[in-house]
Amino acid sequence: MPIKVLLDTDIGSDIDDAVCLAYLLANPACDLLGITTVTGDTVKRASMASILCKIAGKKIPIHPGRRHPLVIKETQSEVPQAAALSKWDHDTKFSQGEAVEFMRGTIQSNPGEVTLLGIGPMTNIAALFAADEEIPKLLKSLVLMCGVFSNRIAHLPPSEWNAKLDPEATAIVYRAAPPVHRSIGLDVTLQVQLPADDVRKKFQAPLLRPVLDFAEVWFEHAKTITFHDPLASAIIFDDTICSWERGQVDVELKSERLAGATLWSAKPDGPHEMAATVDAPRFFDHYFGFFK
Repeated sequence: MPIKVLLDTDIGSDIDDAVCLAYLLANPACDLLGITTVTGDTVKRASMASILCKIAGKKIPIHPGRRHPLVIKETQSEVPQAAALSKWDHDTKFSQGEAVEFMRGTIQSNPGEVTLLGIGPMTNIAALFAADEEIPKLLKSLVLMCGVFSNRIAHLPPSEWNAKLDPEATAIVYRAAPPVHRSIGLDVTLQVQLPADDVRKKFQAPLLRPVLDFAEVWFEHAKTITFHDPLASAIIFDDTICSWERGQVDVELKSERLAGATLWSAKPDGPHEMAATVDAPRFFDHYFGFFK
């Protein structure tokens, strides 16, 4: 049976969100129940998501979500890749203020069946969990592209982007207790990258063509795509792409410089699972296998 997924995304900032959404739409094992957008201009982000849904021929509910972090000042208000919106048919009108309630209702209607995939700042998910403490228990699993859990790669920042954009929300999400609580951290995702020329060659399937247009905006200041979010989505369907360690994640809130840092402690009976390694060739074979 297809796996039911809810996607919470800040599509339009880093390119990997769009790469992830294309994968979810192309994968027949994914029953994508809805998309919520988070941080900054969430309507533009919703419009970008609608492009891919239209090309896939799927009517997926899309709801713009929270624009601002719970406590700190917003630092991701712009949506750079929205510059490519005019090239593609897209929706512009969406219901406002309903994202969290949509997530809540969808999970309640499918108890024990929904995987909530968070690939942006944790604001929407934290608001959902704060609104109804029972929701985490009703999930099948919670999968996050969030955090830094190892120093296996030199010069990593102390806190990962999604975690530090809303540290208080990140802390709420890691205190929740869904049946499965998995994180793919920056220390692992940085091992799955493609240079721009390879992306241009490989992104030729119809569903990847708008993603390539978004990517050309990204390539104005970057030479590669790191498949952070696509890796997080892929392990929902094949978790052997990564190896896993179990432990406890605590989120730093007291230090302004380290706010959002995900502090990892290995514990055999811990509530969190962290991706420890990734088989990069296997991941890329899995990802592009849906776009032949």
